[in-house]
Amino acid sequence: MKPSCIIIASGNPGKCREISQVLNELDIKSTSLADYDDIPEPDENGASFAENAREKALYYAKSTGQWCLADDSGLVVDALDGAPGVRSARYAAERCPPDATRDIIDAANNAKLFEELANVPDNKRSARFVCHLTLADDKDQIAVEAHGTIEGQIAHDRKGDNGFGYDPLFYVPEFGCTTAQLSPLEKNRVSHRGNALRQFAIRLEEYFRKMES
Repeated sequence: MKPSCIIIASGNPGKCREISQVLNELDIKSTSLADYDDIPEPDENGASFAENAREKALYYAKSTGQWCLADDSGLVVDALDGAPGVRSARYAAERCPPDATRDIIDAANNAKLFEELANVPDNKRSARFVCHLTLADDKDQIAVEAHGTIEGQIAHDRKGDNGFGYDPLFYVPEFGCTTAQLSPLEKNRVSHRGNALRQFAIRLEEYFRKMES
């Protein structure tokens, strides 16, 4: 049975906005963890984006008894041996107070990344955004997964006011700008999450067709 609503297992409004647009196109309503703030967050101890996405999807599906879609994504910088990686959202956690807002956290993460790459030349600043999506059903089973990436490099300055997180630092040579300089529509067409979501939409429709047959 196709769910009438899917919980997006994230409290990040930027992520939820991008994901809900795709679910709306599939005629599926969505809500976010903002409506379930009484549920403690899982530990997220996975060594990969896929492991963390699966952990979150299954955890929130079990906690709510509903279908849950989890996203685990982040920035992988080659010169830093893959960091920030799965710690992207909390890369500079030690610099932020416990009640820090998302804007403060993003600014601290960006500042730390700039510092780590201060002496790294342009030809060594290659990086990629990675996104893994996992959907768990109301029986605590993994139903659908998808993966997406986008290649680029870390700029020397912040540019652009769109997007969130590391977007102002992530320069895409193909477009001659950062992902924060792209419009929301343009970003969804090329981003790691956009790529993962398009793959996810195809696989989700296939999954529901199999369920109905």
